[in-house]
Amino acid sequence: MMTDSITECRKADAERYVVPLKYIADDNALAEFIAQAKRSQVLAVDTEFLREKTYYPKLCLIQLATDDAIAIVDPFAVGDLTPLASLLEDESVMKIFHAATQDIEILLRETGSTPWPLFDTQVAAALLGFSHQVGLAQLVGSICGVTLKKSDSFTDWSLRPLSTSQLEYASGDVAFLPELYVCMKDMLIDQGRLDWLEPDFRDLARQDRYLVDPQERFKHLKRANQLNRRQLAAARDVAAWRERRAQQVDIPRKWVLSDEQVVEACRKEARKIDDLYLIRGMREKLPAKDAREVAGLIDKALRLPVDQLPDLDRGSASEPNVDSALDMMLALTRVIAKEHGIAMQTLASNADLTQLARGHSEESKLLRGWRRQLIGEKLLSLLDGKLSLSLAGGELKVSRVTVEG
Repeated sequence: MMTDSITECRKADAERYVVPLKYIADDNALAEFIAQAKRSQVLAVDTEFLREKTYYPKLCLIQLATDDAIAIVDPFAVGDLTPLASLLEDESVMKIFHAATQDIEILLRETGSTPWPLFDTQVAAALLGFSHQVGLAQLVGSICGVTLKKSDSFTDWSLRPLSTSQLEYASGDVAFLPELYVCMKDMLIDQGRLDWLEPDFRDLARQDRYLVDPQERFKHLKRANQLNRRQLAAARDVAAWRERRAQQVDIPRKWVLSDEQVVEACRKEARKIDDLYLIRGMREKLPAKDAREVAGLIDKALRLPVDQLPDLDRGSASEPNVDSALDMMLALTRVIAKEHGIAMQTLASNADLTQLARGHSEESKLLRGWRRQLIGEKLLSLLDGKLSLSLAGGELKVSRVTVEG
């Protein structure tokens, strides 16, 4: 059935993708396009941005495609992007993305809204036998039989004016999304999997997903597992300070302090400026005022009572029982993913499996929705000793354990 759907997608002449291209550089033109787009059944969305020198992404272009038009919105020329919110929230228009997370983060910051309903072709592709993070070009080539141009993939989108080649490349990122949506929707319906995606898409649309809590950033520090709990408390507060400073001046957090510098300062319990400045690069990054503040945070955190100290999920390296269970669970997941033609990481990531192996079943997404039916119950049975894995003819075989008596 999937092959039939792909064939139908490829029947049409490629000329149908040559639709009017509009360059929107003022508020009136944007308002006019929004009014037209609200009469469309679909709206494909993509963004181009830069983030190398800033904390927040610098939006350079918004590409939009409807049933019969493509628009390139220039955020440097359009004074107000918030009118797009009404289009993003219009439930009569399906918003289509490929790898939506960063696009939605930017749209939320620029418009105050997240899109709904939405369809992410990368997420959907993983339920149709494609790899977990399949690229748009591969997907368009496989389903639509069209080769996307890659000539401007590393362009500086902040420069003006944009060349014809750049505009063509940018429009290509949305031109085929409406057709992909139609084809992939049909394939998912054929396999009875379309409804499986709604929880994942709902999660993508949650605004709180894109909010950063500075007090939680320490959990992402490289080598934070080298710290004891008191040192970790210091790392929590220093990482939170770094996050707020990076936001305030809009520069990458590593330009304020690197992960390695944060962890080393806390590992050495640098309570004074002189202690901080013994760490490589600290003197260049932290003026005396900031260094005094950071040292004060470390000193205060190191004196916290035990019940206020944080802890990290230290991973499975020191948990042999979890390691053994995880090996078996990974093997079972691989079998089920292959059997159902689903990308393994979409079915169950390593983090999902580890969480379940540790007994955190109440928090596990593997025990909700379609994942519970497809793999969650089987994983629980495996952990309970009710399933066994064996090799038969070079293939991994899953068997139910028969309990006698």
